[in-house]
Amino acid sequence: MKGRISVLLCPLTNVIPLASITSKHWFDPSANNNQIGAAQVAFLNTPSLQLDFTDAANIADFSIIDSTVRKVILGIIGGMLVLPNRFLVKMDNNLDYFKAYQPHHGLIRVTIARATGIAAPKHGEKKKSTISRLMEKVKIKDVPDCYAKVQVGGEAEWKTSVVDNNTNPEWNETHDFIVTDFEQDISIDIQDEDTATGDDDIGFASTTVKDILLQGGSQDLSLAHKGTPTGGRVLIHAKFFNFVNNAQVLSSAHAQGNQQGQYVGLATVLIASAHDLQGPREELQPSVKVTWGTQTFQTAVKTYTPGTDIYNPSFDQAFRIPLSADMLANPGAFKIALLNKTTEFGSAQIGWQDVLGAEGMMVQNSFDVGNGAKIRAAVTLHGVQLAE
Repeated sequence: MKGRISVLLCPLTNVIPLASITSKHWFDPSANNNQIGAAQVAFLNTPSLQLDFTDAANIADFSIIDSTVRKVILGIIGGMLVLPNRFLVKMDNNLDYFKAYQPHHGLIRVTIARATGIAAPKHGEKKKSTISRLMEKVKIKDVPDCYAKVQVGGEAEWKTSVVDNNTNPEWNETHDFIVTDFEQDISIDIQDEDTATGDDDIGFASTTVKDILLQGGSQDLSLAHKGTPTGGRVLIHAKFFNFVNNAQVLSSAHAQGNQQGQYVGLATVLIASAHDLQGPREELQPSVKVTWGTQTFQTAVKTYTPGTDIYNPSFDQAFRIPLSADMLANPGAFKIALLNKTTEFGSAQIGWQDVLGAEGMMVQNSFDVGNGAKIRAAVTLHGVQLAE
């Protein structure tokens, strides 16, 4: 597995075991020796992964099985360790997760304009379907039905519509992706839809958020298939938007509406910990479920092991909810529920207007969820504004 890793050492605290070293001071009581509270590790982009199955597992070396296994492994890695997801390692058990959490830079609005010079896939690389053989016999030219798969970092993959029978397909379709590092890749994978044998690879291209913005927001990229140039090209455009703590930006975005796939804001819910849980420790398996409208998220489930405080578990998880204009028509409240296994202990609600009207559009507190238990959580809202 190969990839570029970011290791972020923050926040700084005043607690041993680690300290920053300066050329003049080494644990000098009179100096400002800041300690590192946590390490946060992430791949900037999804790493490449090559697998070699041995012995009885050699059957997995077949292309379709290898591809499926790699997809599962990389999906797990992406959900945990590819930006905007980070793996947090605490060096201070009393670390405040709210101080450790790193906000995103903004979002990039990617438009897949068109592709040119698209050639039909090389069916010789896999067994031809009956339909393909029939088409060859009657000399029907195999013109691809193209669509594009687009991904930025660990964000969910987005697909354009399919353009049938065209070697120069035009889409002019747009989607937004959250950006956490300007070195993140924007990858474009052109596919030929084939309902008979499965979709075929046409060509792949990539750039970075930084590169396309430095090029003025447009790039005409060459396509390659398994590292070999195909002669095809794909034109993409991009605009960058900052996240801003401005209620007026969200309100005006709702009034104006937006197109499908475009966001007008971002809601972030941080779940730090729960406190003062009740019950036999061996029977406690707490987690926290967050609900807003149709969106539902849940933290990892904690279980008791010797040396852990199951009555005051730390979760340290963040959930992102990209906001579209229609979602703001009737936003409702954020519900934060404490669960033991599948049973709800209790819950608290944080009103949308309470967050919108709070300083910095952020509400953070230890919320009483009943039975003496509390959940330490924070909800933050951001609007998006085109960067100048």
